[in-house]
Amino acid sequence: MRRVRWHCRQEGSETPIDMLVDATESTISEGVREMACRVNQDTSSFIKTAANLQRTAHINVSKETLRQLVEGEGKAVLKAMQRAELSPDWSAEDCTTEQQTTRVYLGCDGVKVPLVTDEEKKKRRKDIREKRRRRGRKCKPLPRGKTGADCAYKDFKVGYLYDETKRRRYVGVTAGNHEAAGRMLRRMGSQVQLSRAEERVALVDGAPWIRNQIEFHGLTENIGLDFYHLQENAQQARRGLFGEESDEGGCWVSDLMHTFKHDGYDSAWGTMTEKRNSLGSQKKLAALDRLMQYAAERRAMIQYPEYRAKHWQIGSGPTEAECKTTTHRVKGRGRRWDSANAEAMMALSALHDSGLWNQRWTTLARIIHEFFWWTVFCAAVGCGRIGSVEGLGRGTGPPFPHVGERREVCVEASCLGINWSR
Repeated sequence: MRRVRWHCRQEGSETPIDMLVDATESTISEGVREMACRVNQDTSSFIKTAANLQRTAHINVSKETLRQLVEGEGKAVLKAMQRAELSPDWSAEDCTTEQQTTRVYLGCDGVKVPLVTDEEKKKRRKDIREKRRRRGRKCKPLPRGKTGADCAYKDFKVGYLYDETKRRRYVGVTAGNHEAAGRMLRRMGSQVQLSRAEERVALVDGAPWIRNQIEFHGLTENIGLDFYHLQENAQQARRGLFGEESDEGGCWVSDLMHTFKHDGYDSAWGTMTEKRNSLGSQKKLAALDRLMQYAAERRAMIQYPEYRAKHWQIGSGPTEAECKTTTHRVKGRGRRWDSANAEAMMALSALHDSGLWNQRWTTLARIIHEFFWWTVFCAAVGCGRIGSVEGLGRGTGPPFPHVGERREVCVEASCLGINWSR
């Protein structure tokens, strides 16, 4: 078998046919990779995932190999989503409602993810060195250590776009800061053509950074405060005013939230002011003042009567639920992650919840298919076995089997032991 080897002083050497052989003889096929990622989504550890693969598919793979495989696939998915290579099969114009308008909801929140600290990493390496020393045998040097996190938990960001029925969903994750989350939301909005929706509604928990990023990127002007977050703050004030088990306090907070929901901010502010004037205890005044300050800082976001009149939702429950499902695999007893690996695992969950799983693996199969024909073409050119090429002009590149193009290429690649015509 003859091989063509290309060499460039700046970029080094490359043998195209070797890449094809490596891909063909790969230990773990793409089908097994997808299966491993699917099974891993619903397990609590890589050990259980390996056991499930062995039992259901008779695939024997170690826990460490499986971990590297799944995390590697997750990083590839994350990169594809960041490059917008994976996009939903719906747009804002598809999100029609019973009121005959197009409406898209936007949500974003931060979630705590457990990470391995730098101190824990150093302790692990120290224990491994001590174990090797006691073994008394020469071992392969440890790989270069990675820097761990500076604290046990870090904030990751989850972005969420969905329609009224929640049948169309698009989820994004990032380990970056609030600015990275803003860029992620802008990219997601561009992919679904958010600007074309007649009604764009953001429902958030009131964190200032979320509102600032939505306004900075011009995603929507309709930013609403989640009704249940406001209610949580009202309940906290109720405990400070009336105690934990007071029926009077329960009636007061129920009436207050009813006023917020049906009469609006101004009426609720009057109710709180009236209550404040009747208080004499400094402790109770401080409890009510915290609630009043929380509401005052988010006055523009408290528009529940207007939202209900337009048939808009007033709760960010879908976003809160998505945060739980996205972090389901990375949270749990004894689980600690490197930041990049945790982000990769969350990316796989986001891929599944966005309905892009089949698109990802179909796209991957198409890339492998094109890579095969590219490699065979390069090998045939190097051997001088091309018979005739129609539709291949100067500088147009190899005859990829792209959709929408018809290119007839006849090649006799005896160096590969095949005769093919396409």
